[in-house]
This record gives sequence, C-alpha cells and structure tokens, in this order.
Amino acid sequence: MKKREVILKRDSYLCQECKRYGKTTQANTVHHIYPLENYPEYKLTNGNLLSLCMSCHGEFHDRVTNALTDKGMRWKERTVLPPPL
Repeated sequence: MKKREVILKRDSYLCQECKRYGKTTQANTVHHIYPLENYPEYKLTNGNLLSLCMSCHGEFHDRVTNALTDKGMRWKERTVLPPPL
C-alpha cells in the first residue's frame, strides 16, 4: 500500500482541516506539513502528513511561490516532529 493511501485511511478519508470545524469533507490530497522541498528527511514520516480536500490544500500554499500561507504555518507550528534519523 502506498504511503498516500495509508495516510488517507488513517484519517478516515476526511479532510483534517474541515474536520476541525465540524465538517465532513472527503480528503483527496496528502499534504506535507513540513514542506518536502525544505525537509526531505520527513518525506514519509506519518506525523508530517495530513489528509486534506483540494480546497483546503490550496489554502495551505501560495500557488505562485509554493511558500506556506499563514494557515499552513499554523499547522507547522502545532506539529512537533522527532529529530530525523
């Protein structure tokens, strides 16, 4: 099973951002909380992966620069990952 499927299944195929607000929206994307470009060591770390719907995922990145938006930064600040191996 691919990592994407593992994470979607772990999150019951629900967008975790929508879920915070009591909504049940189907997730179809797995987001790297610590961006893959800057933190390749966390590429497949379960704690760095988050199921999102396309709409929410679009709100986590600036689509021009690919930098995290304020919403994406808030998830990053709340997520503490262990030091990489």
